[in-house]
Amino acid sequence: MDVVNTIGRRKKSVARIYLSKGKGNFTVNGKDYKEYFPTVALQYRINQAFILTDTEGKYDVKANISGGGVTGQAEAMRLAMSRALVEIDAESKPALKKEGLMTRDPRMVERKKPGQKKARKKFQFSKR
Repeated sequence: MDVVNTIGRRKKSVARIYLSKGKGNFTVNGKDYKEYFPTVALQYRINQAFILTDTEGKYDVKANISGGGVTGQAEAMRLAMSRALVEIDAESKPALKKEGLMTRDPRMVERKKPGQKKARKKFQFSKR
């Protein structure tokens, strides 16, 4: 196994992952993942696929992420890492699928419509 390359998406975020055997180093856009994702909740999302498959500290991850906000980027990265782990070992797919990590979340921002203030909000109506 050399390097496994996968992609993950969420909202407007796109994460390209390069997974290789190593000591558990995560690099996101040239920075350490704890620096890039400062909150504990986001760091847990990043590690979730490895925790479920008992492969923490066995792989190095190099990620290029673009678009969206930090939560969308973290979830895009989680999907990409789940796909990479399944590509390496197909036995881990049921555990990841049960937790919903193999599903691409299709929810996107609804577009703004003409004649309205936002996607669903209308301009204020005045009867008189």
